Amino acid sequence: MAVDARSPAGAGPGGDGADVLDRLDPVVLHHIVNTLGWPDLRPLQRAAITPLMDGQDAVLLAPTAGGKTEAACFPLLSAMTEQKWTGTSVLYLCPLKALLNNLVGRVDSYAQWLGRRAALWHGDTKESQRQRIRTEAPDILLTTPESLEAMLIGVKTDHARLLGGVRAVVVDEVHAFAGDDRGWHLLAVLERLERVTGRPIQRVGLSATVGNPDQLLRWLQGAGAGSRTGRIVAPGVQLPVRTGGAGTPDQAAAERLPRPAGEVELDYVGSLENAAKLIAALHRGEKRLVFCDSRRQVEELGAALRAREVTVFLSHASLSVGERARSEQAFAEARDCVIVSTSTLELGIDVGDLDRVIQIDSPASVASFLQRIGRTGRRPDTVRNCLFLATRKDTLLQAAGLLLLWSRGWVEPVVPPPDPRHLVAQQLLAVTLQQHKLGDQLWDRQWNGLAPFDGSAAPILRFLTEEGFLDSDDGLLFVGPEAERRFGKRHFIELTASFTAPPQFTVLSGRTEIGRTDPSVLTEERPGPRRLLLGGRSWQVTYVDWLRKRVFVEPADGGGVAKWMNGGVAGLSYALTRAMREVLLGADPPVTLTRRAQTCLAEQRELDAPDTVHPGGTLVTRVGKDVRWWTWAGYRANATLAATLQAVTDPLQRPTDSWLRLREDITPADWRAARENVGDTLVLPDVDQRAVRGLKFSTALPERLAVATVAARLADFDSARAVLEEPVRFQRTG
Repeated sequence: MAVDARSPAGAGPGGDGADVLDRLDPVVLHHIVNTLGWPDLRPLQRAAITPLMDGQDAVLLAPTAGGKTEAACFPLLSAMTEQKWTGTSVLYLCPLKALLNNLVGRVDSYAQWLGRRAALWHGDTKESQRQRIRTEAPDILLTTPESLEAMLIGVKTDHARLLGGVRAVVVDEVHAFAGDDRGWHLLAVLERLERVTGRPIQRVGLSATVGNPDQLLRWLQGAGAGSRTGRIVAPGVQLPVRTGGAGTPDQAAAERLPRPAGEVELDYVGSLENAAKLIAALHRGEKRLVFCDSRRQVEELGAALRAREVTVFLSHASLSVGERARSEQAFAEARDCVIVSTSTLELGIDVGDLDRVIQIDSPASVASFLQRIGRTGRRPDTVRNCLFLATRKDTLLQAAGLLLLWSRGWVEPVVPPPDPRHLVAQQLLAVTLQQHKLGDQLWDRQWNGLAPFDGSAAPILRFLTEEGFLDSDDGLLFVGPEAERRFGKRHFIELTASFTAPPQFTVLSGRTEIGRTDPSVLTEERPGPRRLLLGGRSWQVTYVDWLRKRVFVEPADGGGVAKWMNGGVAGLSYALTRAMREVLLGADPPVTLTRRAQTCLAEQRELDAPDTVHPGGTLVTRVGKDVRWWTWAGYRANATLAATLQAVTDPLQRPTDSWLRLREDITPADWRAARENVGDTLVLPDVDQRAVRGLKFSTALPERLAVATVAARLADFDSARAVLEEPVRFQRTG
């Protein structure tokens, strides 16, 4: 694999100095100049032409709004004409339906330059539109991996006819897939698609800056990573610093990098109510995008801003598609307004020109922050900007640590979750549905040798057969009665989603769907009338249809409650938690700190730091019977340490990001003995059975394998080892 982080922008394919634009189809080039009015392409768009038209796999890196869609489309459309591709020859995959909705018009307009067509297929696409796609195949099909798999296993779609001519796949926001189970699902489905086409499919990933672009490219190449050529295309992009042990920034490399561009300010406001006051008063007349990191926070801030007569719109995953679309459209067309969002607007959905990005508290990663600040500074003579408003002392410390990492040019590596055994089970069932029958000795060829969907999955196949998920007859495997019972509703639609969403009730005002709410809001004891907060407004509950999971409401003056169960594992990374420790030890991020932020950090350094951090190692402190080991290692490392050092850790605890509780009678001698007994052997964290039940398709796994899968995802061995190698100081504080 060739990796080129600085692809030349102007060299021709033969290295003779010819303009690389000459490789594009003349019609495409004509429209770039005359329809779009562009005097030239951006460096990324130029650099992508040669590798993409040569059929190479590639990852194209650029900040948000860096022209990645065009960098992929222009060369692939030119190749489509040059090589006379017919039928559906390009798939464009996105993680979000809203992003697909946002892109389809633009991609179709480019395709029409050449008399070609693009079409959209996802969960909200009407059956009449799907039928047109089946009968009149578009040249470019924009879809999600889940919908792609539904095409492969569905009885209505002749997948060989529709997808047999696919030559290239563009994966937008590829980093969002790779760090998630949806990435494993994507890779497995692409391998199955190559079995349908009978040829390798060119793979092109589009991404904002990530910490490990080389590994991301190899990941995207799947089973063919060792034999296919590929390239990182990132002209003009400062690639992140390499990481040292346990994912910490390489300080020497960081010092050689220029400070990232952008006007960033960090303020401490103390409450969400104060944040609303500040947002209402600041930057009037401007368009502001406010990010929160929970749906509840979005709703409460939205209601507080509306009470101050601010024109405000909301966007989060539990609002209905129509409600979100109305908000995003109105926001795009307005000027003096605010839109409050979770990460749903972090990815490349276009909401028009923004003046300001405001972050309530802190995102959990530098990569997420880069996406968010990248929403600003798109107009000429404007700069990227972000105002952090911390509502609590701990989130102020987290924001300061995150900005310290950002200032060093460090970005988290994208790491696929380990041991996706539950998705192996899902894929075995899905491919059997697709093929109708599967050879019990040749089944692993369906994924072209891609681990873990290879021969190592034999124990999972055996369990599926023994438990009736698959039937076996005369050397062939068929879908069994247990799979029909558990996953067979609506033509096995449950099999196409690789994650489990908590159950939610649909909220309706008359016939209009507003969104969805957590059932606990409807059942928990509360005085007075039952009211919900949704869409930034309060609603009085008038009737609950428990069987159909529907809630009927009417507008109310106030008093609504917003609540959703948090899915996934909470907790910060080792690198971010260690950066927070550095802040407590005196390091300030090189951004504008308001006087309130400076005062709050100074108080934490004076009052909290002496009992929690020490430059010479980790601290063990005792306050009465409460003994805490201040590791500053992140949730996953602390969970690993708690399981490994069971002789001295309190068994009745949930690890935090910064500390572990030790047994109240521990002595320094006990600690040393426990540490010596551990040696280099670390133990997987203990697993809550509720976490196992939350693993989609865990019922199709032996219990021991389901538990092992969750435990592997909770562990952080590298960071735990790094902490164990540090000196430990015992300190009595009260």
